[in-house]
Amino acid sequence: MKRRIWVLSTFAALALLAFFVTGTDAQPGTVKQIVPGVWFREGDLENAGHCNNIIIEMKDYLIVVDANFPSGARLAMEAAKRISSKPVKYVFDTHHHGDHAYGNPIWTEAGATTLAYKGVVDEMKRYEPAHWQAAAKLRKDVADMHRQGPEPPKQTFEKSPFILKDGTREVRFYFFGWAHTRGDGFVYLPKEKVLCTGDAVVNGPYNFTADANIGNWPAVIGSAQKLEVEYVLPGHGGPGRSEVLEGQRQFFVELHYAVANAIQQGKKLEQLVPPGRTAMVYGNLVPSVTTLAMPASVKNWAGDFLPAQVKDTYEEITQKKPHGDLPH
Repeated sequence: MKRRIWVLSTFAALALLAFFVTGTDAQPGTVKQIVPGVWFREGDLENAGHCNNIIIEMKDYLIVVDANFPSGARLAMEAAKRISSKPVKYVFDTHHHGDHAYGNPIWTEAGATTLAYKGVVDEMKRYEPAHWQAAAKLRKDVADMHRQGPEPPKQTFEKSPFILKDGTREVRFYFFGWAHTRGDGFVYLPKEKVLCTGDAVVNGPYNFTADANIGNWPAVIGSAQKLEVEYVLPGHGGPGRSEVLEGQRQFFVELHYAVANAIQQGKKLEQLVPPGRTAMVYGNLVPSVTTLAMPASVKNWAGDFLPAQVKDTYEEITQKKPHGDLPH
């Protein structure tokens, strides 16, 4: 039950966390052209809990990265219409969380095909419809859909990369392994050297680890780093360069090392995170308290989620299972 409250509140809590961001300039609602034919729309995290969207122009159609929440989907759709008269043909769900996939019906009703790695559907089967129904109690845009559960992506792929290309552009969809979720998808434009990361890589203190394989997370990012990347467009936080990949990777290396070292010294979880300091109830953050220090080099990623991240890492190491596999 505690974990369910924590997962549910994540959508609302992420909005609150935007206030504490350091190292990024939040510009919600703005649409920036990153390279010709590729636009980054920053989601209004503080007020609406929305993720970012990326709009990619092909010869005859558009691709949108992440369906967003229903209200975010409508805003992204409006932005796409302002950018181009071409229809949105594909919407790619980078993973199953509500702020990235609950807007699926908005897009499919408009004629788009929702697309994802098959692990996204697997995750939905694992957690839904409970999370949808609970979110509907907190979010009007979800409740107003009048559905019993989320709409899974209409098309999935298993072989990575899945490729879409025409005479103007090539877009590759990758799965590198389990990091943030079992279904983490990346979108890569090889010619433009643009990488869209979903929440496998964020630019700020937005990492949610309850469904994660924390120990494997750096390896997933390492696989993405083998691509030639100039621009990183994350699921949350502002756009950046390849340094964002390394910063996110190093954060999880340092987190895992610090917690493992504390365990080796015989420390109990209560000594690292005082009881009651890891929960967020109905979007209200309790004080962020942990005795575990993180290096200044990763301060951009260390924020009010850190106590929960420490707790999840501790449980993953001591129970010798990815945290997403632990009983809920």
